[in-house]
Amino acid sequence: MNKLIKNFATALVIFLLISGIFILYSGPAKKPAEISLSTLVTQINNEEVEEIKVKGEDLEIILNDGTIQKATKERESGITESLRNYGVDNEKLSKINIEIKGESGTAVFLGSVLPFLLPFLLIGAFIWFMLRQAQRGNSQALSFGTSRARMTDPKDKKNRVTFKDVAGATEAKQELEEIVEFLKHPAKFLKLGAKIPKGVLLLGPPGTGKTLIAKAVAGEANVPFFNISGSEFVEMFVGV
Repeated sequence: MNKLIKNFATALVIFLLISGIFILYSGPAKKPAEISLSTLVTQINNEEVEEIKVKGEDLEIILNDGTIQKATKERESGITESLRNYGVDNEKLSKINIEIKGESGTAVFLGSVLPFLLPFLLIGAFIWFMLRQAQRGNSQALSFGTSRARMTDPKDKKNRVTFKDVAGATEAKQELEEIVEFLKHPAKFLKLGAKIPKGVLLLGPPGTGKTLIAKAVAGEANVPFFNISGSEFVEMFVGV
């Protein structure tokens, strides 16, 4: 589930990056018409202009019918002075709403700096992703031969299993009582010269409680219990 969420998040980030590049480099479907200052003055004198938005040297003209046009004012003068130089009617100019907008630092960054940085950011993200995948592969290769056994702490009363938790299998539990005694008091048997058995093989079809009985032996002896599946045991040695 976590891997699925991670893959979905990666795909979402890639999609957003591609969408951002497309939005940055693709212009609007229909650009406003570009007009000269003399044409703008004629429109103002004819009372066709409703509003003018000034952003730096760029002018956005909104006509009475809602049409949007673009123009560029003179560099060294303001909008009013530029229009007066072309013979605008001051009385009609005063009726027009003129809005002056200053470019924010964020807008400058997004418009000029980000398009140049974005390819480098994408390349860096790709290299980081590839290095991370390579490190993950190396860690899996280095984990070859490492035990994956899971331990059950005898102090964990919640997960501790005893013979009382095993229904039936009376003969098997009786035979394992001696193993429990070995695990509880190994010194007593060592003094007598007895050798503790290296292991006990439990045979039976799947689902008959072999793992549960083994866990109960560890619980009765109050010792840690380590369990591992057969496939994990084989993988630890052959890496399959």
